[in-house]
Amino acid sequence: MRRTKRAFTLIELLVVIGIIGLLVGLTLPALTRARSQGRRTVCLAHLRELAAGWQMYTDENENVLVPGRMYDKPGGKANPDNWYDVGNGLKYRPRWAALLGPHVGVFAFNEPLTEDKDGMRADRQDYDNEVYQCPSEPTWNNERNHGYGYNHQFLGNAWQTNHRFHNFPVLRHRIKAASGTVLIGDSLGTAAGFGKYNRGGYDRLSNNSQNRGNHGWSLDPPRLTDESDRGTGDPDSPRTAVDPRHQDKANVVFADGHGANMRPYDLGYRTNTSGRFVDYDPAEEGDGGVGDDGGSSRDMSNPGTGAGLQGTAVRNLGFDLEDDGVIDGSHNRMFSGTGRDDDPPEVPEEAGDT
Repeated sequence: MRRTKRAFTLIELLVVIGIIGLLVGLTLPALTRARSQGRRTVCLAHLRELAAGWQMYTDENENVLVPGRMYDKPGGKANPDNWYDVGNGLKYRPRWAALLGPHVGVFAFNEPLTEDKDGMRADRQDYDNEVYQCPSEPTWNNERNHGYGYNHQFLGNAWQTNHRFHNFPVLRHRIKAASGTVLIGDSLGTAAGFGKYNRGGYDRLSNNSQNRGNHGWSLDPPRLTDESDRGTGDPDSPRTAVDPRHQDKANVVFADGHGANMRPYDLGYRTNTSGRFVDYDPAEEGDGGVGDDGGSSRDMSNPGTGAGLQGTAVRNLGFDLEDDGVIDGSHNRMFSGTGRDDDPPEVPEEAGDT
């Protein structure tokens, strides 16, 4: 007896396709999370390598910490003293990451530029090696508009005003709380000074403060003052801050070499309702300022943390309280090097000023 082969009916085929689609829908979020976690892990490994290079740089430079950028001596590029060895060549006033190259074990640039070339500015060169790049933002690899920022205000700010350094040189013994002092972290750049919906995309050669990653090589501490530096160091510059690019958290590495994935809030930062990083308590900055929506100033990374909330309800949320029971504003305890909420160094005044 001859048997005929039975084929799938249309309904059976649709059921199979539906099951496959359901399985894909169930597994895709897990795969996405796994990829994100993988990028976060690789990023932390990169930061720890940079931290190891920072330690070696300090050892070989008489305990002087690497500055955020080498200072500008008179004469600009024409002055040979403004050109520094980055291990495989000279670079004009290199930033901290390039200076660590000989100590990290891989140079920041395959060939340091000494002049503008092929659309690349000599002082805006892209880092060539992956250890200087965050895998979640691999294009943020320009030496100025970088994805990793350095806690330069407390650890080595070689900018000068009135012929005086803002905070340089800094010796290692000034770090009293190494395990609690942020060294390097994911940086949003000056876009942190704008609300989330006022920020632009990344551009490695941009000077636009609203663009993500602009001036990202610097990482301002959470609490700034009217007398301190900020952002680019230029007058009226917006501030910089960490970038919570890893599942709403930022990767940071501390001065003792350990890394962590932390919320900006836990690092001491505060934001208002627009997402703009503020200098003090967000309750004091709902004023329609740069990138502000002018509305209520709750820290939206922690719903319910409006200033003035206090008592049992706040304690149950696990937020830090000051002695008066009010939620704390931004603080520098994890940036100062002392474990205290110290002010960032002041910009020097004219000689004779009070």
